[in-house]
Amino acid sequence: MPTISFGGLGNGLDFGQVVDQLVKVAQQPVDRLTQKQSDLRTKFTDLTTLSTKVAALQSAAEALRLPTSFDRTAVSVSDSTVLSASASSTASAGTYSIRVTQLAQSHQIVSKAAKAVISATADIVSGGSATFTFKVGSGANQTVTLGTTGTLTDLRDQINNLGAGVTASVINAGTDVAPSYRLALSANSSGSANAISIVADGTDLDLLNGSGTGGIDTLAAAQNAQIQIGDQALTPLTIERSSNTVSDAIPGVVLALTKTTGTGTVQVSFSQDVNAVKTNITNLAAAYNDVVKYVNERTTYDVSTKKGGDFFDESSVKTVLSRLRTALSSTPSGVTNYSSLGQIGFKTERDGTITVDDAQLSTALSANYAGVKALITNQGAATGLAQSVSSAVDALNDVSGGSLTLRKSSLTSEISRLGDDIARKQDSLGEYEQRLRSQFAALDGLLRQLQSQSSFLTSQSTKSQQ
Repeated sequence: MPTISFGGLGNGLDFGQVVDQLVKVAQQPVDRLTQKQSDLRTKFTDLTTLSTKVAALQSAAEALRLPTSFDRTAVSVSDSTVLSASASSTASAGTYSIRVTQLAQSHQIVSKAAKAVISATADIVSGGSATFTFKVGSGANQTVTLGTTGTLTDLRDQINNLGAGVTASVINAGTDVAPSYRLALSANSSGSANAISIVADGTDLDLLNGSGTGGIDTLAAAQNAQIQIGDQALTPLTIERSSNTVSDAIPGVVLALTKTTGTGTVQVSFSQDVNAVKTNITNLAAAYNDVVKYVNERTTYDVSTKKGGDFFDESSVKTVLSRLRTALSSTPSGVTNYSSLGQIGFKTERDGTITVDDAQLSTALSANYAGVKALITNQGAATGLAQSVSSAVDALNDVSGGSLTLRKSSLTSEISRLGDDIARKQDSLGEYEQRLRSQFAALDGLLRQLQSQSSFLTSQSTKSQQ
C-alpha cells in the first residue's frame, strides 16, 4: 500500500503528526491485548515448570513406594582388588570370609611351531581337499572343509563363520623377516566344561599329531573359578563355577572375581543400608520444598504497584499445594506405630516448606524400622504415604484429566484466541490509519487550494487600491 504524505501548510500544521497520534490512541487496546497475551505466556511457562517440579516430587515418592525400597543392603569388601560384590534386596545381613583359589579361564590352544607356515595365505592342503573337525566340551562336532588351495586364513574364517563358540585367529610367532604363522583357537566361554577338542584334522597343520611333529600347545587351560567360604582354620565351603561372576553361591549376592588371594581371605560384609533409605526420605522432603518455594515466589503481591505474581489468585496452583499437602499429612490405614511423618521428624514451617529433624528420623529408623516402612511404603492392600503423593501427582499431571494439564490447555487456547484478536485488530488499525491519511491528505489539498485563492484575492485587492 503506498504511503500518503503531507506537504505541510503555511500555518505550520503537520497533519502527519496528527495521524500518528490518532493511530497511537487507537493502538492502545491492541497493546493491552498483547500485554495480556505475554502475561499468559509467562504463566504458561511457569505452570509447565511447576509440572516438572511436581513430576520430580513423584519420582522421589516412587523411590519409597514399594516395600523393597526399604530392603536396601550396604556392601563392604576388605580388598576390592580381589573381588567386588553387589547385593539385591533379598540378601541377608552377614559377613563372609572368602578365599579365591582359582580364576575361571577360557581354553586357548595353538598349533605346534613345527607345523607353522611362512605366510597366512600359504596352502595348507596337500591333497584335493581337507576337513577340520572340532567340538566344545560335550557339544556336537563342528566341521569345515578346505579345497585344494585352502590357506590358514581360509581355515580361520570358516571356523569363525560357524559361530560354534570358538574364535580362531592367526598369530605370527616369528618375526617380520622370518614369519611363522600358527592357528590359535579360543573358547568363547570360560570353564572346564568348555574345553576345545580337535576331532579330525586333514590339513598340514596336523593338530592331532599324526606325523609325530604336530599337535597343539596350550596357551590357557580350561578351568573353573574356585572359592572357599568360611574360616580357613575350620571347614570352609568350596564352590566351583565356570565363570568369574558367581551369582548363586550366596542368596541375593553377586561376586565378581578379579584375582586370587593365595592363602589369604577377603572379608565381605552385608548390612541393612539405613543411610540409603534415610537419603530417599529427605529427598522426598526436598522435592516437596522445591514445589512450595517455586509457588511462593510467584504468589507475592506488590502493594505499591497493586500487581500480583504469576500465580497470584491462580486457583490451579492452590489446588496443587492443597492436594500435595493432604497426601503428605494423610494417615495410612493399618499402621500401628507411626501414623504421620511428623512423628519421624517432619515439621511444616510457616512458609509451607518442610524441615526434617535428622536426629529424630535416625532415632525412628533405629528404634522401629518396620514402623517407618509401614508408614511410607505400600503394605499389601494398604497404601503408604509415598503412594498417596504419587497418586496426587497423577491427579495433577495426568495427560488427559490432570488439573495442571487442563489449566495449561486452557491457557494455550486463550493465548491462541488473543493472537487471533490481535491480528484482526492490527488489520483494522492499518485500515484506519490509511483512511486517516487519505482524509487528511484531501484536507491538506483543500487547505492549500484555499490558501492559494486567499493569496490571489489579497494580491488583487492590493492592485485595485493602487
